[in-house]
Amino acid sequence: MSYTALYRKFRPATFEDVKGQEHIVTTLKNQIKAERTSHAYLFCGTRGTGKTSIAKIFARAVNCENPKDGSPCGECAICRAIGAGASMNVIEIDAASNNGVDSIREIVDEVAYSPAEGKYKVYIIDEVHMLSIGAFNALLKTLEEPPSYVIFILATTEVHKIPVTIMSRCQRYDFKRITIETISERLLELMEKEQVETEDKAIRYIAKTADGSMRDALSLLDQCIAFHFGQKLTYDKVLDVLGAVDTEVFSRLLRIVLKGDVTGAISLLEEIIMQGRELGQFILDFTWYLRNLLLVKTADGMEDAVDVSTENLARLKEEAQMVENDIIMRYIRVLSELSGQIRYATQKRILVEMAIIKLCRPGMETDTGSLADRIRQLEEKIENGIPMTAVSAPAAGNHGSAGAPPAAKVQVELPKAIPEDVKRAVGSWSAIVAETPMPMKAYLKNAYPSLGKDGNLLVVVQDGLPLDYFKETLHKEEFENILANFMEKEIQVTIQGPEPGRSPEELFPDLTKVISQAIHMEVEELDEEPEEMY
Repeated sequence: MSYTALYRKFRPATFEDVKGQEHIVTTLKNQIKAERTSHAYLFCGTRGTGKTSIAKIFARAVNCENPKDGSPCGECAICRAIGAGASMNVIEIDAASNNGVDSIREIVDEVAYSPAEGKYKVYIIDEVHMLSIGAFNALLKTLEEPPSYVIFILATTEVHKIPVTIMSRCQRYDFKRITIETISERLLELMEKEQVETEDKAIRYIAKTADGSMRDALSLLDQCIAFHFGQKLTYDKVLDVLGAVDTEVFSRLLRIVLKGDVTGAISLLEEIIMQGRELGQFILDFTWYLRNLLLVKTADGMEDAVDVSTENLARLKEEAQMVENDIIMRYIRVLSELSGQIRYATQKRILVEMAIIKLCRPGMETDTGSLADRIRQLEEKIENGIPMTAVSAPAAGNHGSAGAPPAAKVQVELPKAIPEDVKRAVGSWSAIVAETPMPMKAYLKNAYPSLGKDGNLLVVVQDGLPLDYFKETLHKEEFENILANFMEKEIQVTIQGPEPGRSPEELFPDLTKVISQAIHMEVEELDEEPEEMY
């Protein structure tokens, strides 16, 4: 006897078997019990959420001779015939391969004939969004005024492609993605029936990978059982089959990246590749790990949303103290861009290595999104001082001497403990100025951001009209409002003009120049380092 795949073997036969769509099941059962069924339904939702299964149960229920609480009995002749696919009352059509006008006209012609047995003829049109415009138009009139014994059930994963004229003639039901808990419970229940020993952690990972689809979860589970047939299904074995990586590896990689250790990051990637892990899945899982880290850092009580073990949650909370929000978001952005590229790439490893190097070396990027990460790395180095060659006049008597001693090392000095809000404002200064209206934009053209004694953002403007303009409270408040909208929080701003006889930068350093100079020196320093990556 041939083997039946799990998702076919355990396809729901009654409404009670359907998991995760209680809002739809309850409504349909009540309609059947009250005999208030509609003539047309539109089932919308992602793959594997139960659209076709519920459509088939509904078709049996409306024709069942002995319905039980709105569900089909499964024992009468009509229920058995529909379940075996032998009934003329239920017609399933795949719109992906029958999307022309002629196919729909055949349906329109058949609608005129009443059912040979039972109460209703039910037409289930799957992937209905694939129908052509002509086919939709052919269906329109029949869908609006069908005979009393006909019910249409249209199922689609892309509801935005359905014409409004069709949608307005149907009762619409939106199928939710099934939660990880619901999928896990169902898989454990089925594995008990199949007498397959499994680890809860393994089942939960499969449920998470299924991304809300019960059918995908059953297919993945089937694959894992077949690979390790006759053995207990453990978490490590599931990772082997799916080409995935343990969460602990993501923690190691994140800490290596935060240190800017390119050699360590590439070495870890080499380990992952040698273990036979799939790089696309690795990037998706690492992005998900960073998403969990961002949730833990930005909000309290997010334990349920991140869906990790107590051990991993403690690790996430520890790492949340090591990295800022905008840096995490930059990592997610880089990896999300990579996910779109890697799918069709022939050299996946090279793309992944480039992305990891980019994470470790934010100085390689020129956009403002990487500025916060560059500043973080610079601040760590500034604690010990960044060496640079002093540019000074040569000592007397040594002009042009080839044997002159090398210049001494000096330290670049940055204002200490720059608040995070000021860092963000400095990194986005050009964009902030661009948001201002005239004449404010003109007066800010030669202004620059600095750090006030109280730790607030200090804006140094030129003397004369610019300074007089911002001395007016109305104009200063207008600038603060623009800054608050850009930063999504209120920022205290101090406006400062030059002091007579002194350069403004002697008292208030231009942070954009200082940071730019430090980054430039860091890149020069890195260029001098020996290549150890490969």
